[in-house]
Amino acid sequence: MIKVAILGYGTVGSGVFKILKENSNIITAKAGQEVDVKYVLDLRDFPGDPCEPVLVHDYDIILNDPEVEVIIEVMGGLKPAYDFVRAALEAGKSVCTSNKELVAKYGAQLIRIAQEKNRNFLFEAAVGGGIPIIRPLNMHITADKIQEITGILNGTTNYILTKMDREGADFDSTLKQAQDLGYAERNPEADIEGFDAVRKIAILASLANGKTVDFEEIYTEGISKITAQDFKYAKKMNKSIKLLGKCKNEENAIVASVSPRLLSPEHPLYNVNDVINGILVRGNMVGDLVFIGSGAGSLPTASAVVSDVVDCVRHLNVSTTVMWSEEKLELENFAKSKKKFFVRTGADTEKIETAFGSVEFVDAGISGEIGFITDKMSEEEFAKKAEMLGDVISRIRIES
Repeated sequence: MIKVAILGYGTVGSGVFKILKENSNIITAKAGQEVDVKYVLDLRDFPGDPCEPVLVHDYDIILNDPEVEVIIEVMGGLKPAYDFVRAALEAGKSVCTSNKELVAKYGAQLIRIAQEKNRNFLFEAAVGGGIPIIRPLNMHITADKIQEITGILNGTTNYILTKMDREGADFDSTLKQAQDLGYAERNPEADIEGFDAVRKIAILASLANGKTVDFEEIYTEGISKITAQDFKYAKKMNKSIKLLGKCKNEENAIVASVSPRLLSPEHPLYNVNDVINGILVRGNMVGDLVFIGSGAGSLPTASAVVSDVVDCVRHLNVSTTVMWSEEKLELENFAKSKKKFFVRTGADTEKIETAFGSVEFVDAGISGEIGFITDKMSEEEFAKKAEMLGDVISRIRIES
């Protein structure tokens, strides 16, 4: 029997506890031995809850118990999660986590410590909730050079954009609906400004390239400026708008970003709607692989955590291979990245063509403005031409 401890008894932690208890027979069969929750750590009390008999408030009780082989960190945030996880690994315990902030900032370091101790630091649930993506990158897509990873990595923003697309609603009212339904936090900044997605694409980019991608160096733009008028133009072009996290090899340099993009129906992620996440992985040999599923929620995320627990039990004193070094990966300057742009402007066609040359005009019947699609150009070239035009209402990048 393997003893485990759960740090945090919130949405995901309670889901992990539920799965380990209710699916114990399945987990025992797959892990090769019984997995028993010896402790649950939380600052709160839960009178009458099934976790009450194993609830503790002092982390040292868990850290100093030699029976605890695997620690499940589902508290979120960096403090005290980082200190707890590092101490656990240094004490020779494996760790499974759903904490994207922790993995994005300290992933390579924690993997190294785990490997030095012949233990594991696993984080399948940190990206894509219940979607299996970390393990495929680590273990299954190993014969390919990963040319691109593009993902709808945040369910809240995808829900908002889907509702705006279907109903023609404005951003503020749709955000409020998402909050009322529990899809968005009272303070939704991390979701709607792209901060959640950028940590996730940094993790995927690091795994794809074997070096550390600093999420703070990735160009990040959220969806708070997307309007109902943008969707009128999108419908006219037969496109949808999605918030995409991207890591792509462009001319032998790695470009990473998070931003709204216009997608055509031919794109594999075009029909990924509502709170669902979707991730496209493009290998130079295997071609396109698409992973779609629940990107958040108690049980989908907890299911991914428990899959890591099973892996840790199977490899109790063997460190599984995770190719992610602490060496920094230098990203290409996003200003050099090339693409087409959709632009809304109040300028006349002559002025547009003077600034941008030949363009494709898009008229959505909105008084006082017109839209157009540029040729493919770099971000810095677009910025110069937009300055020359001088009347840009908005611009959205077009996904190729």
